[in-house]
Amino acid sequence: MASTPPNTSSEKVSASPDAGYASHNESSKNEKLAQDPEPEIIDSSGRRKSVALNIVENPLKRSSKAQTIANARIFAEEHGMPEHASLFERAALVARDGDRFEMLAELDETERNALIYERDHKWHGPKMLWYSIALCAMGAATQGWDQTGSNGANLSFPEEFGIAGTGKDEWIVGVINAIIFLTAGLIGAFIVDPLNHYLGRRGEIFLTACCLTACPIGSAFARSWQGLFAARFVMGIGIGAKNATVPIYSAEMAPARIRGALVMFWQLWVVAGIFLGFAANVIVKDTGRIAWRLQLGSAFIPSFILGIGIFFCPESPRWLMKHGKIAQGFKSMSVLRANPIIAARDYYYSYIIYQEEMKLAGGLNYWTRMWDCFRVPRIRRANYGASTVMIAQQMCGINIISFYSSTIFENVGYTASQALYASLGYGAIQVVFTIPTLFLIDTKGRRTLTLMTFPFMCIFLLAAGLSLLKTEGSKGARIGPVVLFVYLFTIAYSLGEGPVAFQYSAEVFPTIQREQGMAWAVCINNTFAGILSLTFPRMKTVMTPTGAFGFYAGLNLIAWFMIFCFVRETKQLTLEEIDQVFSVPTKSFLNYELTVWLPYFLKRHILRQKIAKPPPVIEKADLMDSDGIVGE
Repeated sequence: MASTPPNTSSEKVSASPDAGYASHNESSKNEKLAQDPEPEIIDSSGRRKSVALNIVENPLKRSSKAQTIANARIFAEEHGMPEHASLFERAALVARDGDRFEMLAELDETERNALIYERDHKWHGPKMLWYSIALCAMGAATQGWDQTGSNGANLSFPEEFGIAGTGKDEWIVGVINAIIFLTAGLIGAFIVDPLNHYLGRRGEIFLTACCLTACPIGSAFARSWQGLFAARFVMGIGIGAKNATVPIYSAEMAPARIRGALVMFWQLWVVAGIFLGFAANVIVKDTGRIAWRLQLGSAFIPSFILGIGIFFCPESPRWLMKHGKIAQGFKSMSVLRANPIIAARDYYYSYIIYQEEMKLAGGLNYWTRMWDCFRVPRIRRANYGASTVMIAQQMCGINIISFYSSTIFENVGYTASQALYASLGYGAIQVVFTIPTLFLIDTKGRRTLTLMTFPFMCIFLLAAGLSLLKTEGSKGARIGPVVLFVYLFTIAYSLGEGPVAFQYSAEVFPTIQREQGMAWAVCINNTFAGILSLTFPRMKTVMTPTGAFGFYAGLNLIAWFMIFCFVRETKQLTLEEIDQVFSVPTKSFLNYELTVWLPYFLKRHILRQKIAKPPPVIEKADLMDSDGIVGE
């Protein structure tokens, strides 16, 4: 047994989707919850336990079984799907009572078996689901490939254009590397909404794929640093628009139980692009003066594949729903799920939540929806979390390695060729250690992985910086520790912050504000990536490489505290249920973390005491009995 919910001794707290979304005025329940002390009870064994601060309620349970069936039939008939009316009736019952669907007499044996198989085999899904997500995530490889292409090109293009000196030349090199991220964050991210509105998710991805095919080729033919700058300026706009759309597209197609892993293909392909970019650097390193041109130009390959392959993908069901194309949306959902009953269940549940959102936000224009990301308490909390994981990805310092590892390794004693091979190892490590996170992100969770890995990232980055101080002994004794700690730092990053940032940001915003929220998150991420890339060449001269590494090691600690305060767990919740996660006021959330979670963590994992795990800050209503008591 666990405790009763806040504000009552026996009455279940209900956090409906509209109450959670909304509230343009925070609900009185949440206001009271923010003021009340954390409730506690004593269970049958005498243990003192705390309770969840909010309950994820299934909105379909507000209606009786008969009314649920009637509403589902009306939905199908009103939206041009009368042939699916009986299917939606059964699907609505499954969505209403998902944990006890086996007892529904209305289901036939085939449907019941399909639902059982889905429950027991979480990776089960049709080929089109896997194809669509894997293909779109491949678009992320363009960004990773370009980062590493410029990484290798930094060894030679400054000499080509006469900007290999210090001072002003360092700033020019920095701005050439940084411009794709600055335009991605400040321009590309904010044209996402109109592009998605008029072109759809697929159309927008195709357009950006064309841009990201042409621009690397343009970079390869640049005749001056100004021409290279211009090509990368336009490329950044395409990267920003793509970065804000592809994770949303993947999140809207993926089932809740494995959404984290499937959307994380984005990060897997980013690091795959990094590795392939380093591999291309090594392959073309002996081509003489055109090596840097081939290193930059080769980044067109993944976007070219994406542009062709996207024609065979379905449109996002939620995008079609949002634009009133309900029947088309269900057709799209049907090819993304293994059985019609599963498709109808997921689609109908999404529609119910979307209607609740529309009551509060229907008709809002682009700028009003953007302002809601800062004004509406529920969305603002999601924005805090998304912005935190995005800026933390830059604060951790990973991109000083991605952008300048070849230069760093060359400065500590490697030849240019050896530096490229060392960077190739860095890319390979990112790929290898991102794969385990596919299985951890939906079990351990987003918040847990980042909190566990940031302290190690701080230690390893600081150790790498201090290793740069060693100037005596053999080349191996001087270089070995630097490479070792950079690799260890990369492993920690690949198990936490790396996969989490874009995954988390794509899922935390409501449907109506999803483009605007993701645009802001991408703006934060790419703008600070640009600032990092711009300043590091000069920073390592003024602060020394050791000082620069130490600076970013300190930022890792700050990022850890920000994550502790603002990032909330979202694992294994539907995109609609995540709405309730951010219904809890920040004050109450922090009180729970400091008085319940942190003491438990210290006692269980530091002092090694065998104590019961406390209830989470958010509970599903399905896990509570009729008296509102949270089950073990």
